[in-house]
Amino acid sequence: MTQVPTKSRFAEAAKDSDVQRVCVAEGALGEDQQFASVAALFPNARFDSIGPGWPDRMPSRCDLLIVAVDAAAAVEVDAAMRRLKAQPAEVNTLVVLRNADVTVTRRLMREGAADVIPAPANEAALAVSLDKILGPVSQERPRRAGGQVVAVLKAGGGVGATSLCVQTAAIAARGGASVCLADLDLQFGAASLYLDMPDAATVSDCMAAGSNLKDIDFAALLGHHRSGINLLAAPRQVTPLEALAPPQTEALLNGLKRSFGLVMLDLPSVWTAWTNRALHSADRIVLVSHLSVPHMHMLDRQIATLHAQGLDDRKLTLVCNALSSDQTALLSIKSAERALGRSFDVVIPEDGRTMNAAINQGVELSTIRRGSKIEKAVEDLARMVTPQSAEPQKAKRRWA
Repeated sequence: MTQVPTKSRFAEAAKDSDVQRVCVAEGALGEDQQFASVAALFPNARFDSIGPGWPDRMPSRCDLLIVAVDAAAAVEVDAAMRRLKAQPAEVNTLVVLRNADVTVTRRLMREGAADVIPAPANEAALAVSLDKILGPVSQERPRRAGGQVVAVLKAGGGVGATSLCVQTAAIAARGGASVCLADLDLQFGAASLYLDMPDAATVSDCMAAGSNLKDIDFAALLGHHRSGINLLAAPRQVTPLEALAPPQTEALLNGLKRSFGLVMLDLPSVWTAWTNRALHSADRIVLVSHLSVPHMHMLDRQIATLHAQGLDDRKLTLVCNALSSDQTALLSIKSAERALGRSFDVVIPEDGRTMNAAINQGVELSTIRRGSKIEKAVEDLARMVTPQSAEPQKAKRRWA
């Protein structure tokens, strides 16, 4: 579950003259206790309830008004448009939109809404929106010069790249690294399921911040797993791949790099303009495959594409995942490496029972069985991708 600080009361008076006043219409954000944890992230803001509905008269000194609007009610939408037009310029308005509709959202934004988020407003989406309107949630937090980005790429579907990415991030975090796992598989990302974090902030929540993505304090906003991983989850609904653009990708990665020492990207298996931008932003690319003739051909294609896209200068780590004796009986590792022209940097042994148990329980491999062969192999990978770790073995020759 998402873990953020809590405070005892929804509205807490503040004496500082710089405190911003947030006026919340009853019912816009649910119960007080559901919002208390988000309010705690904004110590320089005071949250006050102002009664039901949109007020006829604006409260004195209101910096942000939060109200609910039903997109399915035409009369309610028209009234909201009129109120936005008449709203004083110094008052920002955040609309929590029931029965959210793209057309209504755009109309509200055009008429002056500072932001529009769908109802019910979850903690992550609300925190991102408030961060955009009120300013960074933790202005005194020191900024990092910039962390390392590791992009995990699949040689083909079903190679276990997500489970491997999750477990590698967990081991890196256990070793003391500040780690963020960003699940950028917009359509079928499953990292939140593998970590049992269904309420984690998603890429969709952050995309609403637009150009302000790079300024978000992700260390304060993202959910924390017990292993130490900070998770940015994939969208909860299947999302078109074109929903993310290269400039958004760059802004997102810049923001994550400032907050974490290691950012691991779980990318989809398809190439798009924005995945290309993500790979160009990466310091290292981890390419995951199984040992089979078809997978070697798919690995060939991915390496050729990396070369065609001018990514030869990126550190490339080849991983043979879930290797079993049945596979090596049909195709030896040495034969595959001769065809590749280089060795696999890490070979992960097949241990479906341990890995599946970890996935089903949302825990680290060591929680299921400490000191297993699969855990030791993943530890090798974690040492390679963690900043200041040893360089992987250099390629013997390029793929012929």
